[in-house]
Amino acid sequence: MSGARELREPDLPRTAKDRPTALRTGWTTGACSSAAAKAAAVLLAGGDVPTRVDIPLPQPFAGSDRAGFAVQHAQAVDGWAEAVVVKDAGDDPDVTDGAHLTVRLEPAAEPGITFHAGDGVGTVTKPGLGLEVGGPAINPTPRRMIAQAVGEVVDLERVGVACTITVPGGQTMARKTTNRRLGIVGGISILGTTGIVRPFSTASWRASVVQAVDVAAAADQDLVVLATGGRTERAAMRLLPDLADVCFVELGDFTGAALRRLTERGIGRCVFVGMIGKLAKLGAGILMTHYTRSKVDLGYLAEITADAGAPSDVVDAVAVANTARHAYELWQHHGVERAPSLLCAQVADNLTRFTDGAVDADAVMVDFDTLELVGASPGWRAPR
Repeated sequence: MSGARELREPDLPRTAKDRPTALRTGWTTGACSSAAAKAAAVLLAGGDVPTRVDIPLPQPFAGSDRAGFAVQHAQAVDGWAEAVVVKDAGDDPDVTDGAHLTVRLEPAAEPGITFHAGDGVGTVTKPGLGLEVGGPAINPTPRRMIAQAVGEVVDLERVGVACTITVPGGQTMARKTTNRRLGIVGGISILGTTGIVRPFSTASWRASVVQAVDVAAAADQDLVVLATGGRTERAAMRLLPDLADVCFVELGDFTGAALRRLTERGIGRCVFVGMIGKLAKLGAGILMTHYTRSKVDLGYLAEITADAGAPSDVVDAVAVANTARHAYELWQHHGVERAPSLLCAQVADNLTRFTDGAVDADAVMVDFDTLELVGASPGWRAPR
């Protein structure tokens, strides 16, 4: 494998300012679309015009697994129904804050629900996003949320529904995102894995990471598991079911802050659990992985691919992949089985070097969809 990488920890974006008060959470475009879809379903089923609906969430938030939304507008005309929910992103500087998520439902011939991009919602033109090329940029979790919300009103095992999402002004909003570079054209993506927008704040998030490490140290734990987000944390808990809950730290982009605190508190072991995107940045030596301060180095992933013994055409394909996920899909398709573990080995080495050897690090990669382990550094030993 290529030699040791230079380690860098870029400064945070200036927009991530310290704030003296708690930040207000908001709702994703996926959650708002689900609420609009349920309101439209109520009308399609012959109900009264709803002014408010509640929907199930993918995971509990604030002690509840449901959330309520105001419906700004709803109407039923000539066999179709449409409803609008306005997105509230809380205190997050989100370009889609205030967007009018508009969902139209129409009867379809086949049972189930199909999804379509209306004006202001993007169309996928490149692989590597986990979505069908040519289809609407509506991510998997929002699709499941919408189907579940509509399914509370309409029996989708017997009835077919076509769901079209439009976002007035979505094309303009998309210009402020990375959508075009990723191959999403014509508008925004309908996103969200939890339904919740948690605002990004330098002080609050870094403090939460430091505090989580402190709690583990106070509990006399000698191993901390660092996970990039909620899904990878759940995967980590499945991989290490015998560890106490205090051992698991959801660190977002603050890998450097977590490692420094581990060193200060004398915790000498850590396992980093993530997907290829964050791992690719860490493997390339970038310790601050916020999207505004670092990009995936596809040339680096091509080096990993070559080190794994892949033929030159596969190496070349990875070098021009659309996303890190696309590179991973190429590894899967061409059977480049060693690549994830080689990447994890580099990540583990970088994390240990960042602490000058004070923390013995391992790294684990999990799959985007199944969250199953697909690669690990040499020191990793799965529980028996």
